[in-house]
Amino acid sequence: MRATESNQDYPFAVTNTAAALLDDAGTVVAWTPAAEALLERRSADVCGRPVRDLLADAGSWEAVLAQGRQGAQEGPDGWGGWEGRATLRHGSGRALEIGFRVIPLNDGARGDTARSLVLGAPLELVAQWRQDHAFTHELFLQGRVGLAVFDADLRLLRTNTHLLPYTGVPVDLNGRRLADFLWAEDARIIDDRLREVLHSGNPLSGFNTTVRTLDDARGGRVVTIQAFRLQEPDGHPMGVATVFTDVTDHERSRGRLDLLYRATGALGGSLSVLRTVEDLVKVVAPAFGDCAAVDLVETVLTGGEPSADGHLALPLIRMAVAGAGTDALRTGTAHFTTPPASAVTPPTAAETGVPSPVEPGTRECRGELITGLGTRFTGPGTGPAPEWATTVPEAHSAMTAPLCARGVRFGRLTLWRTGSAPPLEEDDLELLEEIAARAAVAVDNARRYTKERRTAVGLQRSLLPPATSETPAVEAASVYLPADADSGVGGDWFDVIPLSSARVALVVGDVAGHGLHATAMMGRLRSAVRAMADLELEPEELLAHVDDMVLQVVAEAESDDSEDGDAGMPMPSGPAGATCLYAVYDPVTRNCVMASAGHPPPAVVGTDGTVEYVELSPGPPLGVGGWPFEPVELVLPPGSVLALYTDGLIERGEGDIDQGMRDLADRLLRADVLGRPLRQARHDIVEGLPPGRLRDDVTLLLARTRVMDAGSIATWQLDADPAIVGDARHLALDQLTAWDLDELAFSTELIVSELVTNAIRHAGGPVRLRLIRADTLTCEVSDSSNTQPRMRRARNSEEGGRGLYIVAQLSHRWGSRYTVAGKTVWSEQALPLP
Repeated sequence: MRATESNQDYPFAVTNTAAALLDDAGTVVAWTPAAEALLERRSADVCGRPVRDLLADAGSWEAVLAQGRQGAQEGPDGWGGWEGRATLRHGSGRALEIGFRVIPLNDGARGDTARSLVLGAPLELVAQWRQDHAFTHELFLQGRVGLAVFDADLRLLRTNTHLLPYTGVPVDLNGRRLADFLWAEDARIIDDRLREVLHSGNPLSGFNTTVRTLDDARGGRVVTIQAFRLQEPDGHPMGVATVFTDVTDHERSRGRLDLLYRATGALGGSLSVLRTVEDLVKVVAPAFGDCAAVDLVETVLTGGEPSADGHLALPLIRMAVAGAGTDALRTGTAHFTTPPASAVTPPTAAETGVPSPVEPGTRECRGELITGLGTRFTGPGTGPAPEWATTVPEAHSAMTAPLCARGVRFGRLTLWRTGSAPPLEEDDLELLEEIAARAAVAVDNARRYTKERRTAVGLQRSLLPPATSETPAVEAASVYLPADADSGVGGDWFDVIPLSSARVALVVGDVAGHGLHATAMMGRLRSAVRAMADLELEPEELLAHVDDMVLQVVAEAESDDSEDGDAGMPMPSGPAGATCLYAVYDPVTRNCVMASAGHPPPAVVGTDGTVEYVELSPGPPLGVGGWPFEPVELVLPPGSVLALYTDGLIERGEGDIDQGMRDLADRLLRADVLGRPLRQARHDIVEGLPPGRLRDDVTLLLARTRVMDAGSIATWQLDADPAIVGDARHLALDQLTAWDLDELAFSTELIVSELVTNAIRHAGGPVRLRLIRADTLTCEVSDSSNTQPRMRRARNSEEGGRGLYIVAQLSHRWGSRYTVAGKTVWSEQALPLP
C-alpha cells in the first residue's frame, strides 16, 4: 500500500488500500487501483485468475494456506479472518514481500462464507505499524516515567498509571487540568511551556520544574519534562504528548555534591579560624538550611589545644551565624550540654561513605537529628528537645554535627529548617557530618596556624624594642603591623641603639619569607646588628660583617639539609633576601651616615615641610656577598623627621613602588609629623593601610632629630707632652664646676688623667679632650693611633697596666671607636640625681 499524506498509519485502512476480492474458489473477482499501484499489474490482467498465480513461487501456495489454518479466528460478529505473509511477483518481474489480512465475507443469504476480502501492504510497513503499536502499548504500561496526552485545551486525555505517583494526584485524570490537583504556580509554569510547544511545534526537552500537589505541598518533587506536539492528518495541532521524569533524587544528589564541593572550597580560603567558619555558614545557609551556626571551644580561638577527654569544653562560643532569623542565634556564648562519648557509636566508613575522620573507638563524632520541633519532636530519648535545637523558635527540624579532628572534639556545626522547607532527614545528617568532618580539619589547621602565628608574633614583638624612646639625639616612635593570618607573620624588625658620645643608630630590616623561621632569623640579625653596633663600626662596615654572618648561616643550613637526607621535610632556611638599612646620627655635628643592603631609602621631612627621599646607592640584600656597601652622609637640621620603613608599607599590590613612596610622603605631611608628638602621628600615618588585608608586615620608624647645645660640649686640643696631663685635669674640673657636676669631679679627674696619659704615651701627636653633658657625662680622648686599647690584669709587681681597669670601674660604660684620624676612647658616667 502507498498511502497519501491523508492516509492513516494503519496499513490495512480501507481508504486507498491495496485490496482484492476472491470467490470461494480463490479466483480474483475484483482488484483495486491501490493494488494496481502496489504490484504494477492491471485489474484486467489479474481478475478471473487464481490468486495463487500472483505468487512469485507457485509451490508456496500450501504454505500460505497453512498460515490460514493456524491463524484463523472468529470475530465478535462471527466473522472469521487471519493474517499472513507472502511473496508476490511484481509487474516488473521482481519479488515483493507483503503482509496481508484475509477477511471472510458473508453473502447475507445462506450464512455461508462465499467470498473473502484480502487487504495487503508491503511487509516492512506492516512490521513498522506493529512495532509502533507495541511500543505505544508498552509505553503506557511502564511505570518508570509518567506519560500524558493533552488536548488542544491542555486537558488530560490519556495517562499511564504512574503519571505523578504522589499524594494528592486523583486516580481518574481524564478531562482534568493540572491546576485541578497541583499548585496554581506550578501548574501555570508547566501549562505555559506546553502551550508554547502546541503553538510553535518546537519540542520541549530537559525542562526541570518543581511540582507540588494541593494535598501535600511541603516538599514537592522535581521533574524533567519532555514534550512534543501531536497533529491531525491534515496538519492541525490536536494536542501535546508529554513525558514526566521524576529526578528529585538525582537533583538532590547533585545538589548535595555541589554543596559539599562549595563548602570544601570555602574551607580552603583562609587560615583564620573566624573567617573559615564564617565562610562555611554562608555556604550551608540558606542552601542547606534556613539557619546555620558554628560554636567553638574558646581555646580554639587562641590556638590552644582542646580537651582530649571526648567532651566538649563549656561554654562554647558562637563564632558564626548565617541565614534568616539569625538574631536569636547571635548570643555570643552558647551554654550547651554535651552527651558523653560513650552515648553514641562512632560512624563507620560504610555508614558515611568516607573514611572516618576520627580514629576508630577513640572519640564519638556522630551528629544528632531532631524533627517535629514545636509539636512532638522526634529524636533520641523521650525527654524534652535539647537546648541547641530550640535556639531558633520557628524551626520544625534541626541537626548538629560535632567538629572532630585528630580524635578531639572542639565545636559543632548546627543547622535549622523553618517554614515550608521539608524536614531534615537522615541523609541530610550524613551530609552535615561529612561537611563537619572537612570543616574540622580546616578549623584545626587554622587553629594550629593561629598558635604558630601567635607564637611568631609574640616572639617577634619580644625581640623588638619599645615602640617609643627618647635619647639626646632623637625622639623615636615606631609602628609594627604584622601581616594577615593567611600570609603569616614576617621578619620585619627595627631598632634604636644608643651609641657613645650621645649618638644613636637607627635600624630597619626585613627578612624574606613568613613564619617562625623568618622571625627566628630576624632575631639573629637584630642581635648581630646590636653586637656589631657596640663595636662602633661604620655603617658600611657593619653591613659587610652582617652579610658575612648571613652567608655562614646559609651555608650551615644547607649543610644540615644535606646531612638529614630523607629524614623528613626540610625546614625553610632563608635569610637569603634579607634587607637592612643602618643609619648613625650625631647630635653634636648633626651628621647622619647611612648604608643600605637592598633596603628602600628613608624619607626626610624637612623643617620647611618638604619630603625628600635620601639618594642611596643600595647594595645587594644580605646573604648575597661579593659587593661592597656604599655610605651616604647628610646633615639634618634639628627638628627634621627621618622616616625608615619596610617594603610592606609601599608595596601593597595597588601599584608600583614609586606610587607607594608618593603615598607615604603624603601621609607624613597629613599626619603633621613636624608639629605633633611622633607617638601620636605614627598611628595616623598607617591608619587605613592597606584598603585590603596586609600581605606583608608593615614597619615604620620615625625619628625627630635633636642637636646638642653648644654649652653642653667642651673641647680642648692638647699637646703630646706628659706635663700637660695636669692641665687637662684642671680644665675638666673647671668645666664640671660650670655644669654644677662637682659630684663627678673625683672620678672624672681620674678618668681624664688615665686616658690622656695613655694617648700621649702610646700614640703621641696631638690629643683632643672633649666633655659632653647629655643624659650621661661623656669623656672622650682622641689621638692619631689606630691601635685599640686593651684592658689587662696587671701583676702585683707591675707599676703600670691598671689605667683602663680604673676607667672601667669608675664608668657606667666605656669603649673605643675608630675615626678617620685615628681612634677615640670614651667613658660614660651617670649624672647625679637632681
